[in-house]
Amino acid sequence: MKIALAALAIVVLATISLGAFITMPAGLDPIQIEATAPNVKRGAYLARVAGCVACHTDASGGGAPFAGGVALESKFGTFYSPNITQDAQSGIGDWSLEDFARALRHGISPGGTPYYPAFPYAFYASLNDRDVSDLWAALRTVPADATPSRDHDVGFPFSLRSGLRVWRAVFAAPPVVETDPARSAAWNRGRFIADGLAHCGACHTPRNLAGAPMLERAYTGDPAMLDGGSSPPIDAATLRANGWTREALITALRTGIAPDGDVLGGSMKEVVSDGTSYLLPLHLEDLATFLLDED
Repeated sequence: MKIALAALAIVVLATISLGAFITMPAGLDPIQIEATAPNVKRGAYLARVAGCVACHTDASGGGAPFAGGVALESKFGTFYSPNITQDAQSGIGDWSLEDFARALRHGISPGGTPYYPAFPYAFYASLNDRDVSDLWAALRTVPADATPSRDHDVGFPFSLRSGLRVWRAVFAAPPVVETDPARSAAWNRGRFIADGLAHCGACHTPRNLAGAPMLERAYTGDPAMLDGGSSPPIDAATLRANGWTREALITALRTGIAPDGDVLGGSMKEVVSDGTSYLLPLHLEDLATFLLDED
């Protein structure tokens, strides 16, 4: 009897502790951003490469730039990108730079609510203060649009956003990109683009049943993407084995045309048209250098 009561007490205490953990506001520690002179043009470029334009602009539905509403379907439900225009009510017009940095790099809203990982904040954690400041300066030039953000269509228990604190505690996030002094500057820049800003691994790395990326299998492709599609492996060994050259890879990222003359399909079509086609020639070279693991 005593053993049963002790076990029950442990379960109750664990439940209470878990409840306190998941309901506690997250990530509201002060965020310090080093003061820099913002570069709006550079920020606009980062917004393109990072996928902000593609994910937050419902072009097919006639939506205003950055007004959100793009549906991201998954096995957990449908997520809708939010309005990130300068509208104070529907967008992020009343945010501070610090609010933006916390949301972008930590996936935490100004009110302390965690964002779903459909927003690739873990990859944006590699952006430095200058990147964040420039991106913020560019978004500040976006005209306000009052289109309200759509609620996510996610069923129970995934609708319990507080449970994301447990999910984050259990599953490791992609590591912050750091410069490898043993590799060339081009390789390191390409790694920052792929592992950070452009978050290539978000689609080309398989995920487990909980939707967390299997980091040990980075870039080996995902045959069962969350949206029901599939992505091919783009690790260096596979790319080379399939005959991809630096020139072919650069052409595909710039035009969406594969070496065999076929057009890249699926979500990659949008990635190219709204993202990689805008990469500077130098950065296309860098990305190819990293993906093919050349120096």
